[in-house]
This record gives sequence, C-alpha cells and structure tokens, in this order.
Amino acid sequence: MLVHGAWHGAWCWSRVLSLLRQAGHAAHAVTLTGVGERAHLLRRDITLRTHVSDVVNLVHCEELTEVVIVGHSYGGLVITGAADALMTQGVALRHLIYVDAVVPRSGECWATHHSPELVATRLASANEDPQGALPPPDAALFGLRGDDAAWVNRRQTPHPFGMYQEPLHVDDARLAALPRTFIDCTDPAWASIAPMRRRVRSEPGWRVVEIATGHDAMVSAPGPLAQALLACAA
Repeated sequence: MLVHGAWHGAWCWSRVLSLLRQAGHAAHAVTLTGVGERAHLLRRDITLRTHVSDVVNLVHCEELTEVVIVGHSYGGLVITGAADALMTQGVALRHLIYVDAVVPRSGECWATHHSPELVATRLASANEDPQGALPPPDAALFGLRGDDAAWVNRRQTPHPFGMYQEPLHVDDARLAALPRTFIDCTDPAWASIAPMRRRVRSEPGWRVVEIATGHDAMVSAPGPLAQALLACAA
C-alpha cells in the first residue's frame, strides 16, 4: 500500500507500482482526498483523519492482510495513523516504510519539527489561497530535472491544509513493535526531513536505507526504491 505526500497523488507511484507488480506483489496506491484526481473534493474541512480514513478504507475494500504500508513525506503521518487504526481493528501489518517521510510520535503534527520561518511561510501561503490550501512548490526543489520535473509540475495540485497543525494521537508502543524502515533520500536532501533523519538514527528498532537521489525517489529512482521496498516485503 503506497501513500503519497503533499501535492501529489497515486500517479506519482506509477513507475514503482509496475516494478512491484512485475515482482509478483499485489500493489495499491491511494489518492488522498482533495489532491490528484480527487482535487475536485478539496475543501477547508479536510483533516488528517480524513486522509487516514482514505487508507484504512482502501485496505478494507481490497480485503488486504499482511500489509506493507509505505508513506512518502507528509504521507508518513498518514500511514502512522492508518497503521494504528488498522491494528486496533485486527488487520495484520507486516512492515511500515517511511520514504523521506515524517515519522511522528503521538501528539505531534506535520508542523511540529518545522522551523518557525517555514511554519510562518506555509501558513501565510495557505491563508492567501481561496480554498485555504498550500500551493505546490516547483518540482526542481525535489531534485528533479528536465522531463521528470515537468511531469511532476503538471500533476501537482494544492494540498489541503487544515491538518498542518492537527496533532496525531496513536499508541507509540504498539507501532514500535512493527518492523520499520526509513528510506533516506540524500541527494539532494529535503531540508524539512532532517529532524526525522536524526530521529530514526537515534531510536532503537529502525532500519535505515540510503538512496542517493532527491525527495521524489519514486520519480527519480524508481528502480532502487522498488528494490528497497521488495527487500522489506520479503
């Protein structure tokens, strides 16, 4: 189960999905409410719980078990909430994988580890948007160039922003019992993920895999990323 980050949609996983399916896995990608092909559903009252429910409901609709859940960037918050909910409901999970992603503790939010300057900039940008959404950045900031950057820029959509300062409440101990891997995209490194890089290297139980690519590894390095995901699913 692949969960995208801010401004993206299931479309961003297309190159990785084909590789996972070629390797014999049932792979699914969800588009969160308000972005991608669901951008027509953008509204101010979308919350983190809305996005957690998007993932939980897809798992139930596809009747998935022994699930490997993958979250990119902001999607790390979503998969953490979804994993906690699914475990409460008795769904068996195999692995949580954070691709250059937020790795939250209970009570934290998307903005928790952002600098005051970044928080202020993002709040101002969302306040200026007619729908209260966060406009997408240029894909070049993700380390993408040429056709890849143009492909992502054409598809990015404003991201619902009601959840930016919404805390996530989960059972940290229950989640820590699952195998967890952090995939660190190092070249160039996405600055706002730096606190997460330090966290996973300082806490027990984490496996860290480095890929020398930018933040959108599913676009710029689908082969190495798919191999890393397959190794976790083995």
